[in-house]
Amino acid sequence: MNTTVVVRPVTEADADSLGRVHAACWHESYDHILSQAALSQLHPERLAQMWRRFSAQGPAYRHVVAELDGEIVGFAGSGPGRDAGKPTEHELYFVYLLEAHQGTGIGQALFDAVVDPGPTYLWLAADNPRAHRFYTRNGYLPDGQERTEEVLGEPFREVRLER
Repeated sequence: MNTTVVVRPVTEADADSLGRVHAACWHESYDHILSQAALSQLHPERLAQMWRRFSAQGPAYRHVVAELDGEIVGFAGSGPGRDAGKPTEHELYFVYLLEAHQGTGIGQALFDAVVDPGPTYLWLAADNPRAHRFYTRNGYLPDGQERTEEVLGEPFREVRLER
C-alpha cells in the first residue's frame, strides 16, 4: 500500500480533527509527566476551538498539519517570539506527531514547514528525551533558561533551546 504524506497550512475545517490528534499527542507525550487526572481534562472539543482561533491568525504565524492518506497525524506551529527578553525573533511553538508515525520523517517535514534556517528558539518539556534528540539533530542547544508552568493544574518543567 502506498501512503502519501501531505504537509499543508491549517484551515478552520481541520479544527475538529486537530482537537482529537492534539489530545492524543499530549497523552502519548506526557503520560509520564502529568497524571491521568490532569490528562483527562484534555477535551478535543476545547482544543478544536483553540485551532479555530489559530487558523485565523495572520501571516506572521505558520501552522501546518501532516496528513497521511487524508488523515491528520501531526501538526506544527511557529511565529514571533513570545518571551520578554527573547533570544531570537522567531519561536517554534510546537511539533507534535502521533507516536505511530514518529521516526518516519513526517516530524522533520513538519519542522521544515514552519522553521526557516537561522536563529530560533523553543520551550520543551525537560523530561522528553526523544524530542530533545530531534531538536539537537536540528541544531538546538539548551541556553540555560528553565521554567515551571502550571499545565492542567500540575507543575510542568520546561527548558529553552536555541539555535
